[in-house]
Formats: sequence, structure tokens, C-alpha cells
Amino acid sequence: MEITWGKNVLDLNMPPSQVVASHRQKIPMALPDPAAAVRHVLENPIGYPPLCRALTPDDQVAIAVDEKLPCPATLLIPILEHLRQAGIACQAITLLCQPPSSGQPWLEELPDEFQEVRLEIHDPSDRKRLSYLATTRGGRRVYLNRTAVDADQLVLLTRRSYNCLLGYAGGEGDLFPGLGDEASRKETIAKLSFDAPAENPWTLHKEALEVAWLLGAPFLVQVIEGPDASIAEVLAGPIDSAAAGQQALDAHWRVEVDGRPDVVIAGVGGDPARHTFLDLARAFACAARIVRPQGRIVVLSEAAPALGRAAEIMKITEDPGQTLLVLEKERPVDWEAGFLWAHAAQLAKLYLLSKLPVETSEELFVTPLEHARQVERIVGTGTCLVLPDAHKLMAVVGGTA
Repeated sequence: MEITWGKNVLDLNMPPSQVVASHRQKIPMALPDPAAAVRHVLENPIGYPPLCRALTPDDQVAIAVDEKLPCPATLLIPILEHLRQAGIACQAITLLCQPPSSGQPWLEELPDEFQEVRLEIHDPSDRKRLSYLATTRGGRRVYLNRTAVDADQLVLLTRRSYNCLLGYAGGEGDLFPGLGDEASRKETIAKLSFDAPAENPWTLHKEALEVAWLLGAPFLVQVIEGPDASIAEVLAGPIDSAAAGQQALDAHWRVEVDGRPDVVIAGVGGDPARHTFLDLARAFACAARIVRPQGRIVVLSEAAPALGRAAEIMKITEDPGQTLLVLEKERPVDWEAGFLWAHAAQLAKLYLLSKLPVETSEELFVTPLEHARQVERIVGTGTCLVLPDAHKLMAVVGGTA
């Protein structure tokens, strides 16, 4: 049995009787030409005519760009070309990015013909750059980015992924609370959940869908990641197509396992320079949802991610339960990472192979490993499950919602 971690491959020698089986609909494969895939879905959206037919040359267009996409410029260029087909001038296009700002290095990859598109970093605390949209059925007064509200057409270019705030992140979630006001962003972050998303949408997800309907007709370009920094699938369409994006994500990245193993080995594969503290936390959380109570989880990576306030809180608290209490009180920017990591530490014994200093790892409720061959000793004679790319996966025990 093999598992990829970073750019390495570990071959584990285990008898079949130890291996817990897993099932998924598709094995994510890299699209040979992601830009061509975007062009195709813009011309053939789900339940909608080509986007350019819904536009006039006088329209103002805003494009919300998810900067965590593996190749933002590659995916954005076909959208800009499509808008040009409709006669939209570059000066009438605004690219919207959420904070914190990456500095947008991908802008340099845009052709010269698109250098005049405008860029705006959403500031949820600046009331002058927010606009009142409407009041939801639940009584929330929704304030959104003014450029997004005033645009004749809003395009959301986002990844579909799993997170513990909405269950399914991307699309409508990047509109709200992503482009919402500071008060809403701080209030909604209190709704983190360790559960796996199921058929019924979570409360905040339903609210995000309602906000999208209140806005009018946002157009979604939903990207499903493949292994490493690749793209596996692209879908496009109106807000009604959101469900199709979630289904595509589940087809590629939801895994059902036959029972709870004693040990879960979670690989974080691909370029380690791209892997964050949140990626490691997601790998631990993915494994923690399926491992037997107080079982063992091994996360294999080559990453040395930057650590933020959540990690600092873990270092100064005595146990994961206390960490969660402090995180809930402070709600730092990287709260999700700390939330997932601490919950996993409550449910299982954690081991980590990474480029973090040993003393740092020991302060994060994990036992640091020196090399990958130590994994076989941890597995021993117990049942085991291997989860490749665990930072992108949603693993559930078969038969659970």
C-alpha cells in the first residue's frame, strides 16, 4: 500500500486483514487544459445560456476571485475573454479579493490587454464600501461589498471545498459571509462545526444561498481541485448550479470507509510550499472523524507552515479543551485551523511528520516523527486506513449521513 506525502511516496507492508476498505465515486485526475474547461462551461452553463448573452456593452461586471485557487490567472483569463465577447471594456471590470490580501502576484500573469481591469480588496470594516442589500427571513440586515451589489453582473470564481463554517465552501459562501460586513463575519465564525456536511444544508449555508437570491443573479464558476495544484473539474451556471458543484466535490473528494480503524495515516501530498497550518489541521480532522475513539492518527507532510495565533494559543494552554475555550473567546483569524486541530487532539492520539521544529510540534498536542518508516511501528497489528490528500478529503464511516 502506497501513500504520497509532499513529493515522496511511502510503501507500507500490511496484510490485507489489517486494511480497512474505503470507497469513492471518482479518483481526482488533473484536467489537461483547465483554461479550455472554463471556456467550455462559460459557453455551456448549467441551466443557463452562455454568460455573454446576458450582458450588454454598458454593463459593469465584478468578478470575485478566490486567491486560494491553484492557478487564478489561468482560470480568470478565459472569463475576461468571454466578457470581451460581450463588448465589456476592461475599465468596466473589477476583480474582488477577500482579505487578507496575497498581494495578487497572479495579476502579472494576465495578458497586457487585460492590465486595465480594476482590483479591489474587500474591506469588511469600511462602511463606505458596503451597501445594504436586504433583510433575510431570519432578520439579519445584510451588508455586502458595494461593488458586488452595484455590479450589473457578479461572477464568483471560487473553489468548492469543505470547511467547518458552511460545510461546503465556495460559491455562495464567498459572497456571504465572504463579502459581508465585519459584524456578520465575526458573528458567523462562531458557528464552526466539526461534523461532516450532509444532505441538509447547514444553517449558515442556507443563509448564504438566501443572500445570493436576494442579490439577484450571481454567476458561479465552481472549481473542483485535483491532486497537488491541479484542477479536476469546472462547472458554471446561476445560483441553481450550486448543488451541482457540491455533488461534484463529493464525487471526487468524499470517501466512505467500512468501519472505524485503529490507525489512520493521512497524507498531505503535493508541493509542500503550498501547504498551510490549516491544511495540516484539515488532515487531522478528516482522520479524526473516522478513527476509533482514542485511536491513532499519523499525518505525513513535508510542510513547515507559518504559525499564527491559534498555534500560539495551543502552546500556552494545557489541553485541547482549554485551547477551544480560548479560541472561542478570542476568535483569531486562523480560528478554523485551531478548532479542527484541537478537536482532533481530543478524539485521538496525534503523530506528525513535518518540517516543523520538534519542540514546536510537541507543544501542539502531537508526537513528532523523525522519519516515515516509524509509521509501521505505530500501526503495529491494528486495523489501518490510508487517506491520500487528506487535507482535501471528507471521510465518513459508511452508512452515516
